[in-house]
Order: sequence, then structure tokens, then C-alpha cells
Amino acid sequence: MILVVGDSLSAEYGLRRGSGWVGLLEQRLAKEKISARVVNASISGETTSGGRSRLPALLEQHKPTHVIIELGGNDGLRGLPIAGTEANLAQMTLASQRAGAKVLLVGMQVPPNYGTDYSNKFSAMYEKVAKQHKAELVPFLLKGVADIPDAARLFQPDRIHPREEAQGPMLDNVWPHLKKLLAAK
Repeated sequence: MILVVGDSLSAEYGLRRGSGWVGLLEQRLAKEKISARVVNASISGETTSGGRSRLPALLEQHKPTHVIIELGGNDGLRGLPIAGTEANLAQMTLASQRAGAKVLLVGMQVPPNYGTDYSNKFSAMYEKVAKQHKAELVPFLLKGVADIPDAARLFQPDRIHPREEAQGPMLDNVWPHLKKLLAAK
């Protein structure tokens, strides 16, 4: 069982039900004949603090074999201290591993208006947590979506949430890392 704990990018904000990258993941698993149930416990607006407080009950309830943690973007958008976000991601990773799950950490980047120093430290935080706790890492969920010349066409009018046509590329960023974890014994 794969548990996804994320924010609006995983909770299908502004999208048709089932058309987000997590819904597409379920379809990919079926197509690849990989028997795994997906529980999407993502909530729009979720921070790492909220995810950390909700995770123990989710682990107890669902007993996942794999946990995908897609959080931190809202912490970054709010300019929260990176040390707190990092500690929350580390604790979520450890709690998932202690519960017997393999962890896939999904990285995010903040817009450049937060300054180069904050932006660099923010994106490096994911790699640091993944390395320290031997978790798999997707470096940037929105690679090929937010970092292309005509990126605005792939976003909803709020310029924060990707449109339906961006969900496939988002899954393509996650899939190779998840497939590797699913294959590991």
C-alpha cells in the first residue's frame, strides 16, 4: 500500500477528480501490473507541521509499505524557517521507516523572489534529509513544468497550481524513483 501525504499539488486542487498525478499513478500501477493500492491523504494548504502531526494516525490506519512525502511547498511560500521544515520532513521520514515503509521524498523549489540564499537552502534541504535517512528522492516535482520557457500555460490562473496537462509530466518525475522503491526487496 502506497500512502501519499502531500499538499494541493497532490490533492488535485482545481482539477477533475482522478486527473491529478496521484490518480494517474494508480492507472500507471495497473498498466504495469503492479499490485499496489494508493491512499491519497493529501490536503490543500498542508505544511510539513500539519503532515507531521497527521502522519502517526495515517501510518497506524493504513500500514503502508511505501510513503510518498510531498510537502514543504507551503512552508516555503510562507517563508517559514528552513530548519523547522527540515526537522518535520526528517521526523516524517523516520516515523514512516520505523513503521516499516520505504520513503520517497518529493522535492520542491520556491519562486526566485524569496532570494537566492533561501531558494538554494530550501531545495538542498530535500537532498539533505533524503541522504541522512536513506530515503529515495524526487529532486523537483515540477521539473519540466515550472522550469520551462512557456511554463505559464501549464498553470491554473493562480500561477501556483498546475493544470491537468501538467499532471503526466509530474508523474513522470515521480515514477522512476517510486518504481525503484517498489522493486527493492
